[in-house]
Amino acid sequence: MIYGIIIAAVVLFLFSMFNILMEYERGVIFMLGRFWKVKGPGLIIIIPVLQRMIKVGLRTVVMDVPSQDVISRDNVSVKVNAVVYFRVVEPDRAIIQVENYYEAISQLAQTTMRSVLGQHELDEMLSEREKLNADIRKILDEQTSIWGIKVANVEIKHVDLDESMIRAIAKQAEAERERRAKVIHAEGEFQASAQLTKAAEVLSAQPQAIQLRYLQTLSDIGQTNSSTIVFPFPVEMLGLCQALLSAKKD
Repeated sequence: MIYGIIIAAVVLFLFSMFNILMEYERGVIFMLGRFWKVKGPGLIIIIPVLQRMIKVGLRTVVMDVPSQDVISRDNVSVKVNAVVYFRVVEPDRAIIQVENYYEAISQLAQTTMRSVLGQHELDEMLSEREKLNADIRKILDEQTSIWGIKVANVEIKHVDLDESMIRAIAKQAEAERERRAKVIHAEGEFQASAQLTKAAEVLSAQPQAIQLRYLQTLSDIGQTNSSTIVFPFPVEMLGLCQALLSAKKD
């Protein structure tokens, strides 16, 4: 009976020595509590009691950052959430330098996002997301590099506004559209007046052009059946007629 227990203990001891790590895994080995080396992938032999192994995954981790209350530089309160993509590049530092690197990155991402977004106005949050993503990623990458972590990307998913702010933005957009329409109309009037000025200069230099334009206008009016054209009688012709009548009487 005792021999059976001893044999079973030996078999269990030998079985616990062998560990298999996948291609995307590494094992951080400690010898009597002190860091020894990083092993893997494949078959890893660990001496129980003397050695201890902690598995670390090297694949990219997608971490959802909870929604954060952010006050923009122009004092607008919004809720913002994001996604952080990171991976472990130095397994030994990820285990030794920080107790729980996943929780540490989550907390750091929340505080960094509030700090960075709070320095910008609401319009910048809505229109310059790529720049804000890059700023947050750079800060996170610098902070987590001492933990052996590489932050690959940060993406802001949603910027949620309350109903009153949405209505205010809609009014602002409508006012901006009206302003642009008035500016375009004014520019059109200015260009038309400039062209009319040039045309007046040309017509004043060529009196015959005025007569031709006059006849062309009469022709355009006469194309409709309901139009009645009245030809004005020149004042000079009146003087000439009176002279002829006076000569005839004499």
